[in-house]
Amino acid sequence: MQDDPKTLVSTEWLAAHLKDPDLRILDGSWHMPASGRDAEAEYGAAHIPGARFFDIEDISDHRSDLPHMMPPVEKFMSRLRAMGVGDGHQVVIYDAAGLFSAARVWWMFKLMGQNNVAVLDGGLPKWQAEGREIEDLPPVIRDRHMTVRVQNHLVRDVTQVSSAAKLGDHEIIDARAAPRFRGDAKEPRAGLRAGHIPGSKNVPFTTLLNADQTMKDADGIRAAFGAAGVDLAKPAITTCGSGVTAAVLSLALERIGKTDHSLYDGSWTEWGAFPTLPVATGEN
Repeated sequence: MQDDPKTLVSTEWLAAHLKDPDLRILDGSWHMPASGRDAEAEYGAAHIPGARFFDIEDISDHRSDLPHMMPPVEKFMSRLRAMGVGDGHQVVIYDAAGLFSAARVWWMFKLMGQNNVAVLDGGLPKWQAEGREIEDLPPVIRDRHMTVRVQNHLVRDVTQVSSAAKLGDHEIIDARAAPRFRGDAKEPRAGLRAGHIPGSKNVPFTTLLNADQTMKDADGIRAAFGAAGVDLAKPAITTCGSGVTAAVLSLALERIGKTDHSLYDGSWTEWGAFPTLPVATGEN
């Protein structure tokens, strides 16, 4: 894998840069509500040296009924400033699963116009499997101002996605597991219909990962999208259950040089709850 501080870096790269003064490491772990896991408590027990905890649930729009929607600009800026993350920093984000929720945090930074941000390939599991240093100490925080330039083209709302589904002018790519996409499995959140957005393609985010939870190389990424019938010449909209694993697809698209992609923030939690929106079942 080629290290790229704007998308994905290896554990070797991070270990070599761990003492860089302008490096900021974030633990962006998040677990499905039914998992019973406490990401912040796990961070407190063991994290990569100097890492801060990025709370996806806290750094969100609490005015919305939907889970962990993108927060207002002011909230994002104030939370990151309090974490000592700002202009001039190289940010590296990891999670406790390998490559799961860290991509969501990467996408949030991208949406806010921050480009020097990468995901740690393989995350904490790979870091620990290699016997690298961990700690349980909180980092020393110094405020740092962040200049935000919102990149609205990176996010889509339900109206825009509905229009794209009708017109067929975008590839809508769903990161959920195949049984949920087909409507064969019950949704984990109550009150949601089963199925997918009509015309969307299914690329379960796990198909983009190797056995050690690192991301596949460019050929492997293209093959995964190709196997699902995705036309990479079209602009893409990524979606999933609640906007977390859709960002793994977005990160993969960025890795192969595709920049005309956006993420449906409400994802199936929103679409599946709207009785007036059409739902498809089966393979596509």
